[in-house]
Amino acid sequence: MTSTQLPQVHEPRNPGMALDLDWVSSVQVNTSAVERRCATLPGRRSVKKEYQAAWMLKAITMIDLTTLSGDDTEGRVRRLCAKARAPVNPSLMDDLGMAPITTGAVCVYHDMIETAVDALKGTGIPVAAVSTGFPAGLSPLHLRVQEITESVAAGAAEIDIVISRRHVLTGNWQALYDEMRLFRRACGDAHVKAILATGELGSLRNVARASLVCMMAGADFIKTSTGKESVNATLPVSLVMIRAIRDYYERTGFRVGYKPAGGISKAKDAVTYLSLIKDELGDHWLQPHLFRFGASSLLGDIERQLEHFTTGRYSANHRHAMG
Repeated sequence: MTSTQLPQVHEPRNPGMALDLDWVSSVQVNTSAVERRCATLPGRRSVKKEYQAAWMLKAITMIDLTTLSGDDTEGRVRRLCAKARAPVNPSLMDDLGMAPITTGAVCVYHDMIETAVDALKGTGIPVAAVSTGFPAGLSPLHLRVQEITESVAAGAAEIDIVISRRHVLTGNWQALYDEMRLFRRACGDAHVKAILATGELGSLRNVARASLVCMMAGADFIKTSTGKESVNATLPVSLVMIRAIRDYYERTGFRVGYKPAGGISKAKDAVTYLSLIKDELGDHWLQPHLFRFGASSLLGDIERQLEHFTTGRYSANHRHAMG
């Protein structure tokens, strides 16, 4: 099997633009059409055998391997980082004829940044930190900004911020834009992923408009969810956000990344998301600097599927633990 990696391209960062309320207000979403399009995708874009294995290996390189629990310890984070460095058993990679790969990043709370940075030293794997009062985003604004500043100082290369949902629900796009610009400035050289918490935004139209406003304000990525909402990443939400990314690129020339998070735990679902990206945005987006999965259990299922591909047998879950 040949490598699934595409050549890495250093993209110019999205600098943002002035808030264009005419553009925002013109955005509409045909919910029925979006749902019909997404309902056909899993069967229409099914891949098998070595092609499926290649897509699954590609998916691994795009995982933000995540632990966001109140009982996280330094030991757990170090084990997770070891898994990020070698996400698939080396003997299985040999059987597949593949060189070693890594996950796209490791995502932790602020208190675990220094531990993760130390554990990943020399690997090139970035540490992402959730910030701004994650997951609710309701702490005082100056504390949310200070949290970003401290996480960057601790070594986080990526900051996953949560927006104030009330700005979307009340249509206060200027407030959302100003907040996002403030967060982007606080991140400095660290890339910022704007978490929309789409399950709490009320409609696909709100999702599309919020996506656009966050990109106008300079988001490097837009992300579906914190993973803590009752509804997280879905294909209809993803299609709406991906098309907002495409519209933004066509108008500005700047590529913004996409990160579905929460509820994606099966290898077949990961392949479906990748095929959606390929259909809507093209191969250029199938790289870790423009697409990530926010996941903790997805990797284990991908490993099981890869082992089945090489041996014809499914292994027990405990053989593919996260640490």
